[in-house]
Amino acid sequence: MNLSTIHHIAIIVSDYEKSKDFYVNKLGFTVIRENYRPQKNDWKLDLKIDNTTELEIFAPKNPPKRPSFPEACGLRHLAFKVNEIERVVAELNKLGIECEPIRTDEFTNKK
Repeated sequence: MNLSTIHHIAIIVSDYEKSKDFYVNKLGFTVIRENYRPQKNDWKLDLKIDNTTELEIFAPKNPPKRPSFPEACGLRHLAFKVNEIERVVAELNKLGIECEPIRTDEFTNKK
């Protein structure tokens, strides 16, 4: 298994405009994609950290507080970029690590 780099880090925020201002205008991250997701009634903002790493910002209406809910303010997940996701999932399963089903991102069409 070759986990060569972190692909993206996802966080859930309570104030979309304030968070966007902070990461884009204050920290200088570049906007890759900005999408309103009507089915979830939230915003998803993808920002370029460097040539290989992105920051995903999710901004739902009234997210619950941590620690009791995974879809709450704070770190959502950490994703590693791999060449063959099916092979890596099989390797993780052999190690006893349960993985969610592989899904395709609706905006990038990538697994």
